[in-house]
Amino acid sequence: MSKRIQAKHKLDRRMGQNIWGRPKSPVNRREYGPGQHGQRRKGKMSDFGTQLRAKQKLKGYYGNITEKQFRRYYAEAIRLRGDSGENLIGLLERRLDAVVYRSKFVATPFAARQFVNHGHIKVNGVRVNIPSYQVKAGDLIEVKESSRQLEIVIVASQLAERDVPDYIEVDHAKMTARVTRVPGLSEVPYPVQMEPNLVIEFYSR
Repeated sequence: MSKRIQAKHKLDRRMGQNIWGRPKSPVNRREYGPGQHGQRRKGKMSDFGTQLRAKQKLKGYYGNITEKQFRRYYAEAIRLRGDSGENLIGLLERRLDAVVYRSKFVATPFAARQFVNHGHIKVNGVRVNIPSYQVKAGDLIEVKESSRQLEIVIVASQLAERDVPDYIEVDHAKMTARVTRVPGLSEVPYPVQMEPNLVIEFYSR
């Protein structure tokens, strides 16, 4: 299991974007980067810098996946048929913690990882505590019955700041969700623009 040890919003400020679309992001107040040199005028970024930024942004969005694991997603994405960038997004969105987050069982991707890790989620009736577990289309994901009255679950399901995407069917009364299909980039409700094609270019240099 990887654990984020940095302040989450440092990535927001470094990128100059509210990556998770959260109301408490410091970018909502000041868009320049962190530190004493954050307000300096920035020069034109190189192709490498643009690709690196796209990778860091996408990797950070999913709870700061480790570099080793993210490279494995890239390797699998180029192995599959079709557009590699779309394949990469499909693999990331089918992570169990991503599905739990998209289903509004918890409020953030970081909470989703912890929620899965602590054994609150079942897949097809079996408890799964691996956040990177790949959910297949048609799998039934449910919050364990003894965990359904937890405050974080009740609060998250009522959040107005985001909606459940079309490729996931959710029943908040039963606390169940089902991925109906593998989503494409245009279907994923990112608060900012993600560029998986640049991530593929970064790794294929």
